[in-house]
Amino acid sequence: MSLKAGIIGLPNVGKSTLFNAITKQNILAANYPFATIDPNVGTVTVPDERLTFLENMYLPKNTVPTTFEFTDIAGLVKGASKGEGLGNKFLSHIRQTDAIVEVVRAFDDANITHVEGKTDPIRDIEIINVELILSDLEIIDNRLEKIIKKAETTKDKEAILEVETLKKAKTNLEQNIPLRRVEFTEDEKEVLKSFNFITLKPLIYCANVLEDDLIIGDNAYTKLIKDYASKEQSGVIVMCAKMESELSELSDEDKKIFLKELGISSSGLDKLIFATYNLLGLETFFTSGPDECRAWTFKKGMNAKSCAGLIHSDIEKGFIKAEVTSFNDLKEYGSELKVKEAGKLRLEGKDYLMQDGDIVYFRFNV
Repeated sequence: MSLKAGIIGLPNVGKSTLFNAITKQNILAANYPFATIDPNVGTVTVPDERLTFLENMYLPKNTVPTTFEFTDIAGLVKGASKGEGLGNKFLSHIRQTDAIVEVVRAFDDANITHVEGKTDPIRDIEIINVELILSDLEIIDNRLEKIIKKAETTKDKEAILEVETLKKAKTNLEQNIPLRRVEFTEDEKEVLKSFNFITLKPLIYCANVLEDDLIIGDNAYTKLIKDYASKEQSGVIVMCAKMESELSELSDEDKKIFLKELGISSSGLDKLIFATYNLLGLETFFTSGPDECRAWTFKKGMNAKSCAGLIHSDIEKGFIKAEVTSFNDLKEYGSELKVKEAGKLRLEGKDYLMQDGDIVYFRFNV
């Protein structure tokens, strides 16, 4: 399951510094795959100590973590939806992502010019959000021009539903309400799927602070951002992009020592990855053995048969049963044999809802 998050923000808010830290993450775990797909896309691994445990237990020939793709979208400015800067081009890139990370400057620095003159995180957030709303409105207006006449003349039920759904979306956007905050029926959601509306995507704010603020705690700017985000039920990760860039140059062990000295439990990037993962309603199951230990990403609520299809369509088609062990049980008992002796190995059918941390062997016949 390919996961993509778009990093957006005004120019000079620390967005590119954060992305540069992301693109260096291969230094932290050389045995894990990392790739820069093109100049503005980087792939990082989702940190998971459970996979490390399985790797140490099975000593497999290959270990494959689940990955996350971050796309660095060039700085947006006022008028982006009308083509200012490189607005239209990069707004189209955001449409291809699953979630949005909006980087907001939450520090003062006279040496770093702010495109709007001075630091004001709420103003910056609203500039970006208005541009995203205007971009979605343009798509709706263009589509309504084409579909309204068809709905009126043919009385086609699908066309009528589309018109009604788009008008509902338009009404909310015109009131500066992003579509992710609007309640839609399942039928309406189905209509909206094909449009890839930006404001329908889940969003998390990344408050970029100075290193001292990160250690001390919230500053005046981060408090404003958190208050704003809570009103629209969005999350906030506070991090120092400059420090993340420095951390990315260290070995895994040196990184842990550095964070410990600062009294910080985990890096901002790790927190961002976990937060974005949760934002999308994602969990992890594992396949393990002497040949390969691998983490697989799935959507909460997926059943065993559908998860089998993430590995290969043939396994889904020929699904018979799933042999399931909880990671916690394997860790507690120490081996597959002891798990089985304790009666903790389960045989589950196709409708079994997969749980985070399940270790699975799929029985199938093609």
